Amino acid sequence: MFTKMKNIDSAFRYVRIFSLVLIICSLGVAALSLYKSFSLVSRMQGKIYILANGKAIEAFAADRKDNIPVEARDHVKTFHTFFFTLDPDENVIRTNINKALNLADGTAKRVYDDLKEKGYYAGIISGNISQGIEVDSVQVDIKSYPYHFRCYATQQITRATTTVTRSLITEGALRNVSRSDNNPHGFLIEHWATIENRDIATENRK
Repeated sequence: MFTKMKNIDSAFRYVRIFSLVLIICSLGVAALSLYKSFSLVSRMQGKIYILANGKAIEAFAADRKDNIPVEARDHVKTFHTFFFTLDPDENVIRTNINKALNLADGTAKRVYDDLKEKGYYAGIISGNISQGIEVDSVQVDIKSYPYHFRCYATQQITRATTTVTRSLITEGALRNVSRSDNNPHGFLIEHWATIENRDIATENRK
């Protein structure tokens, strides 16, 4: 009788230990699953999928401070491209200038008003002149705010008989503003000024 009781007691202890180990293992698996799930969600939140031509392209999200130099350079390049790309068409000039002025403060508007008052744009239209620009480099100092920049570019002015190549250097500062459709980088150019704008070559057209 006592032997049977000991066997039952021993079996009960084994069952209790086994159940306890099973519970601990289950809790461990559950905790590991939760950890892996949160880790996966965290990694997925750092990814962006862009749909292009019916295909999902994976991109990665990053803090803006990591992208400031890239976005700042592209903002300056975009502004100069719009401001200095002109064709003998009033609508083209107006469209490009308006896009450029959305990226800068009143200093750019004053330059535009001065050129317009001097008949620069009217001369482009009447003389069938095309003007293009290639931004060679943009230097941005992000160590201090607002971010100072200097832009080095080459202009090409195509007239009926000649093509003039000009060296263009400008500088200014970049201030943070809200992003919008008209200003996707969220910068505003301030204190924009031309440092150099001179002819470097003239080529006769055949």
